[in-house]
Amino acid sequence: MRLLAPPPCPPPLRGRGGFFAALIAWFACAGCAVAQDAIRGEYLVHAGGCISCHTVPGGKPFAGGRALITPFGTFYSPNITPDADTGIGRWTDAQFLRALREGKRPDGSNYFPVFPYPSFTNITDSDALAIKAYLFSLAPVHQPDRPHEVALPFSWRFLQLGWKMLFFREGPFRPDPARDASFNRGAYLVTALAHCGECHTPRNMLGGVKASQALAGTPDGPDNQTVPNITPDRTTGIGDWDADDIVTLLKTGRTPEQSSVKGAMHEAVQDGLRFLTDADAHAIAVYLLAQKPIVHKVGE
Repeated sequence: MRLLAPPPCPPPLRGRGGFFAALIAWFACAGCAVAQDAIRGEYLVHAGGCISCHTVPGGKPFAGGRALITPFGTFYSPNITPDADTGIGRWTDAQFLRALREGKRPDGSNYFPVFPYPSFTNITDSDALAIKAYLFSLAPVHQPDRPHEVALPFSWRFLQLGWKMLFFREGPFRPDPARDASFNRGAYLVTALAHCGECHTPRNMLGGVKASQALAGTPDGPDNQTVPNITPDRTTGIGDWDADDIVTLLKTGRTPEQSSVKGAMHEAVQDGLRFLTDADAHAIAVYLLAQKPIVHKVGE
């Protein structure tokens, strides 16, 4: 993973000429903080799978235009480079937080839930702003967003208000005080940043996730791909896996049966999950193996 190199912060200043020297030092250290946020944001962007969704194969990273086929039509991801005219270069911190936390565009209209804000709402403000710092450190790409190919009435954004009332609960994530740090870190990664449930949970006819079948897999995943059951059921899920098996899959894309993941999961591994720290990958495993087993043979 490419790491941004932050400028070194100057040592504390003493003696004369203090005011202007201290002012310069303050700006330098502020630059250090921004650079450090960008470095952390790069890691979070990988963990969040932003590259795959916002990049056309062979295209410029984060410039948008990636198609996502759904039962309601084809949606195209937006440009999230810091281009002022076609990207997010004019967005304020508040607008960025509002997009992730509330699922609202800068103009106040609603995003379609193909943008996984129902999961991203749980991202902490500090992580969200670190992600923004990284995106704003990238080179701007001037590429207008491609219009969605969605028929009426599903293309009406105002209808998303009703969808939100039915299926959206605003975050942020709150750790379970009865659980240890590893479980809670895994819960945060799975339910918020990595938004695993967005692909691994079946949806109802209105596109809302079926909470009673969380992570139980679906034959109607992204681009109509089959997505497996990742609850710890022994017959239809990953109940025969141990934590090391899950870590290996996240890092390499290899299952305990020595097969390779394909499709969207392959991209998720290659573009993001393989960059997870060992501790974070293990935390995801701890959380998944602690879930209620759900019997759900996907595709049958």
